[in-house]
Amino acid sequence: DVLRELLERHAPCVVLIDELVAYIRQFPESQAISGGSYDSNLSFVQALTEAVKLVPRAIVLASLPESDLEAGSQRGVAALRALEKTFGRVQALWKPVATEEAFEIVRRRLFEPVRDEKAREAVCRAFADAYIAEGVKLPAETQERRYYERLLHAYPIHPEVFDRLYEDWTTIDGFQRTRGVLKLMAKAIFRLWKDDNKDLLIMPGSLPLHDGSSRNELTYYLPAGWDAVIERDIDGDRAETTALENKEPRFGQVGAARRIARTVFLGSAPSSVASKVAARGLDRAHIILGCLQPGQASSVYADALGRLADRLHYLNASGDKGQDTTRFWFDTRANLRREMEDRKRRFDDRTEVRDKIAEVLKKTVGNATSFDGVHVFIPHGDVPDDTALRLIVLPPETWYAREEHRLAFEAVLEIIGKNGAKPRYRSNRLIFLAPDHGATSRLSDATRVALSWSSIVEDVKEGRLNIDLLQKKQAENELKSAEDALPRVVRECYKWLLCPMQDAPTDPKPGVEAFALNTTGGSIGSEIERVCADNELVITTWSPIHLRAKLKELYWKNGQNAASAAGFFEDTLRYLYMPRLKSRDVLAQAIRAGAASKDFFGTAYGEANGRFEGFSFGGGTVVFDDTLLLVEPQ
Repeated sequence: DVLRELLERHAPCVVLIDELVAYIRQFPESQAISGGSYDSNLSFVQALTEAVKLVPRAIVLASLPESDLEAGSQRGVAALRALEKTFGRVQALWKPVATEEAFEIVRRRLFEPVRDEKAREAVCRAFADAYIAEGVKLPAETQERRYYERLLHAYPIHPEVFDRLYEDWTTIDGFQRTRGVLKLMAKAIFRLWKDDNKDLLIMPGSLPLHDGSSRNELTYYLPAGWDAVIERDIDGDRAETTALENKEPRFGQVGAARRIARTVFLGSAPSSVASKVAARGLDRAHIILGCLQPGQASSVYADALGRLADRLHYLNASGDKGQDTTRFWFDTRANLRREMEDRKRRFDDRTEVRDKIAEVLKKTVGNATSFDGVHVFIPHGDVPDDTALRLIVLPPETWYAREEHRLAFEAVLEIIGKNGAKPRYRSNRLIFLAPDHGATSRLSDATRVALSWSSIVEDVKEGRLNIDLLQKKQAENELKSAEDALPRVVRECYKWLLCPMQDAPTDPKPGVEAFALNTTGGSIGSEIERVCADNELVITTWSPIHLRAKLKELYWKNGQNAASAAGFFEDTLRYLYMPRLKSRDVLAQAIRAGAASKDFFGTAYGEANGRFEGFSFGGGTVVFDDTLLLVEPQ
């Protein structure tokens, strides 16, 4: 009654009680001291709340800890439970501060009132219009008019900063919804003001994580190890993001790499300690939202995200980095990419790398149907010296370049001259595929990547590497991507068709011609066939007029008026100045077409005593056997 009369006398009034639990937990159980006892203080609080309930124009506001951890000792937890019960009997419905209300609280505490309302509206309108222009590249809520209102309420802080802090960081025990946000933003804002930051709004990508004070305010709530993650992968002079921006001016102009990394950190770090986060990490749309300002292109940030996903050691992804639904997050455990990078150095160029390239080449070049055999990286002694038309694929170390072709040409000349310890006789049956010097290093790296992911997946399967299911799936996806990329890289590297040649029998030594292959379009086998046909490197259909020209040039001379058809074919196999026919049937078809008229040659099946046996001129059936003669028409 005394309390009620006191309250009525001073009404309207507000009774403020701060740190109530901390005060009451000091009193020993069942022991009175100058301030009363534990039970008497609880009784006083109960009487006070009952009295306030009876006075219409009085209210009591008491601050209680949000969690048992903040309550302190067991006595503090007991006091918290007793006070919650006491206030719960008479309290109005308690509701945490809404995110929208927090905008205003933080702004009032950290900024003076906005003096130029038109400037604020202009900035927020520019952001809203930029988001509308980007469309589906940004979260759906940015396309609504309500988002413009959110921008106005949060100004000069971007709503995404508050969303991440209130939705993600407040799930961490000890991070207070209002006080924690205020402490962090106060330090971040001071650093941005000190650095003369010109961002139109304070965004997730603006947070100065290179600043020790701002960084410590966040890492204080996280497990050990995050300082190393920030310094190496996210923000600072030695961070990978800084190195990428220094190397790529288009990223450096807007600080794209660091902004992407800061945004991902703010939206993903709490998931390393808080179990209440629904989905780990941020999707591409929310990452770009945390960085993009009016007048900038979202493609720059999307490209930077792709580059960082390949480069950073602590950045993880839930799937294919190119998909919009893929989520990205940082963790204190190095991702499998670092493990992969470490393993890349294990493989030897002359053994594992070379064998893997050979395996891919056999699959990609093996469909060249113009050739009777395709030989990949085998010594010249293992290439048969027969009538078959063969494609020889040179190893990566015998590369070709327009300005430097010595290695490739020497390899070609050695193979056409030798068959193991013996000389090679049928040199005109070989064509060569050579790698481009400028692409060999990329091919080697892509092969090492595929081998590394393969070894990781194998180690996981055999239990030699212990990772979680998400990382296991990531390793399998990365292996598939690496394996899918290898044929394309091989195609881009093996782009030179080398053909040994000789213009005339009197040339002192053979030469080599190089023909560039188109690295896009159809299969590499069909492209090789096209180049061979367009440049008559391999002849699939031959006119009898060309056959007659060769006979006149090389055979019908010095008193000889007949040439052996079988001998002619054997010479096409041996000599580089002869046409390279796909098969014996090509010559047979040319002979049949020529023998049907009197324009090219006559035919016979032997010569004795100056007389041609079975002579025919201008008609008749021709049988191409070892006795067939091609007779000079005159």
